[in-house]
Amino acid sequence: MADVAARLAELGLALPAVATPAGAYVPAVRTGSYVYTAGQLPFVDGALPATGKVGEGDGLVDPAAATEYAATSALNALAAAASVLDSLDDVVRVVKVTGFVASDPAFSGQPGVINGASELLGRVFGDAGIHARSAVGVAVLPLDSPVEVEIVLEVRPLA
Repeated sequence: MADVAARLAELGLALPAVATPAGAYVPAVRTGSYVYTAGQLPFVDGALPATGKVGEGDGLVDPAAATEYAATSALNALAAAASVLDSLDDVVRVVKVTGFVASDPAFSGQPGVINGASELLGRVFGDAGIHARSAVGVAVLPLDSPVEVEIVLEVRPLA
């Protein structure tokens, strides 16, 4: 897909600044024809929009909100990928998405939550955004984030 920046603008989206790593790692690594991102949280302007477990009920993060946070995490992953590429136009396809959902023990809707990330990547890249995926429920995520998303992208070889 050509001109990913224009497609993001059409969708009313802009790549955010890359989040500062919270540990001894980098946000993204390019090796050969692939870019692997570190897990990305749904930071907006440097802060998490919500914390806690996803589920139904008082004191829990609503699944619909968590779905939006997964989309934000995917956008943050694209920003991380862009930091090691000349342009997101170099993306050939989204290969794999791994999504983690901090889940209340009674919650089993992790696939629906991670659809937020998958659907965003589909809107940005069209057919090249169709990917393999894992959606995993976990007890807790860094900084008590409700979601975390990492992506693997196939990219054009370096010239």
